[in-house]
Amino acid sequence: MLGATTPGWPAVLSDGAVLLRPYKRGDARAWSEVRIANQAWLAPWESAPPGPWAEMNSPRAYGYVYRDMKRAARNGDSMPFAVCLVEDGRERLVGHVNLGNIVRRAFASAYAGYWVDHRVAGRGVIPTALALAVDHAFGSGGLHRIEVNIRPENGPSRRVVEKLGFREEAYHQRYMHIDGGWRDHLGYAMTSEEVAGEGGLLARWRRARTSK
Repeated sequence: MLGATTPGWPAVLSDGAVLLRPYKRGDARAWSEVRIANQAWLAPWESAPPGPWAEMNSPRAYGYVYRDMKRAARNGDSMPFAVCLVEDGRERLVGHVNLGNIVRRAFASAYAGYWVDHRVAGRGVIPTALALAVDHAFGSGGLHRIEVNIRPENGPSRRVVEKLGFREEAYHQRYMHIDGGWRDHLGYAMTSEEVAGEGGLLARWRRARTSK
C-alpha cells in the first residue's frame, strides 16, 4: 500500500458507498480494466505518454504508475487516492482523485485531478470523492488552497467543480499538451476559509444535493 509519513498521509476516507484509499499493488487488474473500458471517455482530456491506450493502461503499466505514485506520496508531493464504490459488501475501483504538486509553508497549496468510470458517472461519486479529499487536505493535510485546471470543452469535469462551488478564476492559454496539442484550461480554486463556516465542503455538497 502507498505509504508516507507526511501530513495527512496515508488516509482512508469515506461517505456512504464512496471510499477513498491509498492504492495497493494488487489493484493492477482492476485499474487496468476500468481504464481500458473508459478510453473514449478519458483519453481526450488526459496528458498521457505516447503509445496505444491498452498498452499504457495494462496491468504491467500499472506497476510503473504505482511506483511513481508511491514515490510522490512518500516525498509529500501528492496524495493519490483510489476511488471505490462499496456495494453489497464488495469494493469496486471506479475512479481516481489526486492532490498533487503539493507545496507547503507559506503557499500550502495543491492541484486536484480526478477521473471516474463512465459507468457510474452522474451518481455523485466523483463530487463526493473530491469533497472528501478537499476536506482532508484542509484538515489533517494542512493545506490552505486547492486548484483544479480543466479544459473548457470538458463539460462533465467542469460540472464537478461547479457543483461543489469552486471559483472560476483564470483562463490559461496553451496550458498543457493533451491529445496532440497545447490546450487551454480554465482555472478553478477554493481556500479553506470558503468552506470553514459551512462545516466543510462535504457538508455543503450534501446540502446542495438534498435541496434539489
